[in-house]
Parts: sequence; structure tokens; C-alpha cells
Amino acid sequence: MSNNFKQVSVKSLTERELFFGHKGCAGCGAAIAVRLALKVLGERTYAALPAGCMSAVGFIWPQMAFGINAEISTLPGTASMLSGIRAALDRQGLGDVNVVGFAGDGGTADIGLQALSGAIDRDDRVIYVCYDNEAYMNTGIQKSGLTPFGTKTTTTPAGRKIPGCPTRKKNLFEIVAAHGIKYAATASIGYPNDYLNKVAKAAATPGASFIHVLASCPTGWGTPTETAVEVAKEAVDTGLWPLREFEDGAFRLNRDPGEWKPLREHLLAQGRFKHLGAEELAFIEADRDESWRRLRAARA
Repeated sequence: MSNNFKQVSVKSLTERELFFGHKGCAGCGAAIAVRLALKVLGERTYAALPAGCMSAVGFIWPQMAFGINAEISTLPGTASMLSGIRAALDRQGLGDVNVVGFAGDGGTADIGLQALSGAIDRDDRVIYVCYDNEAYMNTGIQKSGLTPFGTKTTTTPAGRKIPGCPTRKKNLFEIVAAHGIKYAATASIGYPNDYLNKVAKAAATPGASFIHVLASCPTGWGTPTETAVEVAKEAVDTGLWPLREFEDGAFRLNRDPGEWKPLREHLLAQGRFKHLGAEELAFIEADRDESWRRLRAARA
């Protein structure tokens, strides 16, 4: 569906910034995800963002961090607002303008899932980017539906009885793909060229598209600010975050290194996982291996 997109890379990006001067935490992975996506989409873009990290740091009177038309949506209504923007632009003959939403994991997989499902069902020509920092970071690091097993958050504290988050992360990518969406992908700020090209593909898709990008959060993850990109890359290299696409009704793996980097070191370097013991680490590793057995079997 999106085979006519133009390949892009970090080296080919314009120096013009369309998201700058924000008030985000140092090393904010979500800010990196938004900044890179807008460099691909360009000035003729209209964005909607719910009440989350990126609206909190991007819309602070009298300063606005966006160099494009952008507005804040309700927390559950990002996708429905995108649909309205798309309809208004098309009515004015502005079909060449990109319409993109940037929403966090809670605002997408939990609160905003109904509106997202509706936009995909209607096949509205919008791009929905979920920047996933794996908790409700803007409101105090509470568990979301995309918080991984074992994560220490303010609502899933690590103690003797409960070793952090007791549930697995929702498989949001496959939930979205189950709608028969024209284009969907997972990405990571740790692999920027892969992410940039997926944004370009989404923009070239003649219908609804969705990108689920892993965006590290030093504040919530308990990691040094300078390792924001590195830790997001490690999530891919340890097999915890597969890079995938769904296009023309078929799934595709974009990266399968075959041999994983050490999982234990990656997790225990993050404050949110430092409490994990051998039993929890073994569970996470077994769960990863089972997921990859399924992914590789589907590809064979």
C-alpha cells in the first residue's frame, strides 16, 4: 500500500526543527520520537496530542514548541480529533497536508483505544504515533496497559508480596493489525533510520496508519539521561522489542539478530527493574523466547 514512499535517513534530514524549545525532561525519548517524525512529515502537517507528556512540555504559554499547526485533544479522543481534522482539510481541498497524532501508551492502549479503533475501522487517512514509555509518566509514573511485567511504578510498587507489575504488556501492535489496517509498524528511537522510514511509509499510505515507537524515559525508567537512545536500542537487541511491520495483510520482521544481547544486564541497569530476582528474570526471558518462537514460526 505504501511502496512509493521515499527512503529517508538521519543524514538526509533537514536541519530545520519543527519541535524545539520544549520543557521535557533531559533525555526524553518521546521528544526524540516527535522531533524525528516531524522532520519527515514536514511543515504541511497538522498534529493532535492528548493531555500527556508531549502536550505538557510542548504547549506552555506563551511558548509553543511546535513549528506546525498543533492542538491538544482530550485524553481518550486523539484519534477522533485526527479524523475531524482530516475531514476538514479534505473539505478545503488540502489533501496533501499530513494529519498525525502523538499519544503515549496509556492514552493509546487504555484510554484512547476506542477512538483509535474507530479511526482504523473508517480507514481515515491519518497517522497515529504511539510513543511508548511504558507507564503514565506525565501523571506520576503509574502502570498502564503497556507496562511490562515486573516494572516498579507508583501503582505497582516492588515489595515482598508483589514484584512490580504483575501483568504482561498488551500486544498493541497485533490488536491494531487485527483491524486489517493498511499499514502498522513497531519502531524504536534506538534504530532511528528504521523509524524514519516507517514514518515515511505511513505518510505515503492512502488510509489509516499506525506506528508504535519505543521511547525511553530516564525519569520513569531510572536510567542516565545520556543513555536514552542506547537503552531503547538494547530493548531491540535483547529481543524484548521486535521491529515489525504489517502491510497488505501480512506481517514482516524487520530485524532478527538471531543471538540476543544479555537480558539481565539490560534490565538491571534500569532502576525500575533493579529489584527483580532470578525467578522474575527467568520468567521474562522465557516469555521473550516463546514470543520469538511464534514470530519465527509465522515467518517460516
